[in-house]
Order: sequence, then C-alpha cells, then structure tokens
Amino acid sequence: MIVEVAVLQVRHGQAKSFEADFKLASQYIRSIPGYHSHSLLKCMEQENKYILVAHWQKLEDHTVGFRQSPQYEQWRELLHHYYDPFPVVEHYQEIILT
Repeated sequence: MIVEVAVLQVRHGQAKSFEADFKLASQYIRSIPGYHSHSLLKCMEQENKYILVAHWQKLEDHTVGFRQSPQYEQWRELLHHYYDPFPVVEHYQEIILT
C-alpha cells in the first residue's frame, strides 16, 4: 500500500468553493484502478490549509494510472486553480501497521 500526501494551500477566501469542488472531483480519483481511499483534512489553525491523503495499491496507480488519465484532467480543471503555491506531492510506503 502506498500513501500519497499533499499539503494544499488554498487561496484566501476560496475555502468553501474549494471544498465543494473537491467533493465533485472525488468521483474522478475513485474511478482509477488501484485506488483504495482518500481523505481531505482541514487545518484547525489555518483556514486555507488542507492535507490530502490518498491510499493506492502501488505507486504507478497514482503516478501513471491517475495522472495520465482523462479523469485527472477533470480533477485538475476543478482544483488546480485554488492552490498557491502549487502543492508538493509525496508518496510513502506503509511499513508498520497497528
């Protein structure tokens, strides 16, 4: 299992619109083979800061399967204009499960 993590800085004043569009965009990521789940966490101290956590079967399910898909284009169109700066996406491998 691979965990994708991205810290998302949303432009000030656009948090509510971002959250609504994120709900819509979630249908696109869910449709990709190898996708397991994702969640959006909102920072309690900074109203425009979020963390996206997504679980994938393998790295390529995200980096190739999703990012090279038509669904990613829809995701990008709905969400990428909210970010400032553009997020860094990192991938982690689970090594200890409890």
